[in-house]
Amino acid sequence: MRSKLFVPASRPELFEKAFASEADAVAFDLEDAVAQDQKSQARANLAAFLQCRPATAKTIVVRVNAFGTEAFDADMAVLGSLHVDVVNLPMAEDAGAVGEAIARIAGCRPHAAPDRSPKILLNIETPRGLRKAAELAAAHPWVMGLQVGYADLLEPCGIARRDGAALAHVRLTVRLAAAEAGIAAYDGAFAAVSDRDGYRAECIAARHHGFSGKSCIHPSQIATANEIFAPDADEIAWARKVVAAASDAEARGIGAYLVDGHMIDKPFVERARAVMRLADRNPLERTL
Repeated sequence: MRSKLFVPASRPELFEKAFASEADAVAFDLEDAVAQDQKSQARANLAAFLQCRPATAKTIVVRVNAFGTEAFDADMAVLGSLHVDVVNLPMAEDAGAVGEAIARIAGCRPHAAPDRSPKILLNIETPRGLRKAAELAAAHPWVMGLQVGYADLLEPCGIARRDGAALAHVRLTVRLAAAEAGIAAYDGAFAAVSDRDGYRAECIAARHHGFSGKSCIHPSQIATANEIFAPDADEIAWARKVVAAASDAEARGIGAYLVDGHMIDKPFVERARAVMRLADRNPLERTL
């Protein structure tokens, strides 16, 4: 999911527009973007749309309310009848609670085939969640990624949203926790919609820190995320060279070798193969 477009489930007039966009994923929000007195209607809006919506190549994400709340229970009552690819759990802080939440999600879909079970995207948006990010990433096989929630994480602490050192610390902590579990990391929302240069700069920084994509809260952000989180022409060309050299080296029993003057061994080969897989899925080639 290079780009994941958030849509409040209380705004059904935006649903078709979101699906017509170039976003890799559409994330319907039942949590913070929906006022308390609108949550019931938001669930009804979402159910009506997804039950009638034809098959789509887009990833369908639903951000539910926090586990342990009445709103979460109400979300589960409608989730079982819907086709959802990813359930986004906010305020993740405890691996045991994540396991319990996933058990509830599975329980509301008792007749779903194993290959139709939704994946789980965990929001890292509290100091405790950040401290326990590695435990959360490994909490359950259904967990497919960690996502940074900057506003909830930084604002209560008085940490400047655009402090580069703070953002780098958060991103590296989340990315390395995700890497330990073998899952993806996704960067959080950028609220200053009119600041396109700022959004682009955050995309580039997140990609340099190994993130797979970034949230979009406005359609104008989609193209930038799709561009930045796709491998560029130089990366693809380099990856092809490395993969070809690796095949030759493996056939000759060589573990380390040079490609254009750079020493190559297993970690570089794994990265090159990952770039090739990403290029196959997202054929756009960009140049920064």
